[in-house]
Amino acid sequence: MSASQKTIKDQTLSGLGNLLRLLPTGTVFTYQFLSPALSNHGNCDTFKYKFPTSILVGLCGLACFFSTFTDSYVGDDKKTHYGIATLKGLWPSPESKNVDLSAYKLRFADFVHAFFAASVFGVVVLLDQNTVDCFYPLSASTQKTLLKVLPPAVGAASSVVFMAFPNKRHGIGYPKSSTESSKDSKSSTSTTTGTTTAAVSSTTEV
Repeated sequence: MSASQKTIKDQTLSGLGNLLRLLPTGTVFTYQFLSPALSNHGNCDTFKYKFPTSILVGLCGLACFFSTFTDSYVGDDKKTHYGIATLKGLWPSPESKNVDLSAYKLRFADFVHAFFAASVFGVVVLLDQNTVDCFYPLSASTQKTLLKVLPPAVGAASSVVFMAFPNKRHGIGYPKSSTESSKDSKSSTSTTTGTTTAAVSSTTEV
């Protein structure tokens, strides 16, 4: 493999990785697991393959859209609870003395994220050869162009969108939020810094 081909492959894999992080992991796994079987590995000559494949794409796309309107919080019982964002807060919303559930109310950014999540899933579908071959077979050159262009382009667009509308939710199917990770990282760094400072101070006194 030449250096240029290796670079293109690395960029494609990196772009796909960035795209998948914008979608609920369970939904993406379900789609990738069922797509080959339902589409007969792209050989959809009859309606019995095209119909279930269409249902799969539709349901997974709807799940990606819907998941952006969900969020979670740790209740009084120290357990994580999930709910749907509404104009008044999360629903269902059991009483919680330590959490202000109205802070989780629906925002304009949620609709932006929902539209973008559905669009990103559409890109993932276009990059799935089984589904594409099932409905609209593409030439090898066209498929190669999609692999090179779509992931970096959508990755760049996602960076702009999430800078303008930061995603602060930790909904159903999404991994631990970056905010929580940064808090853990800062806490760990603070502890390490404090330990190091104490050690240096002790050494100086000696």
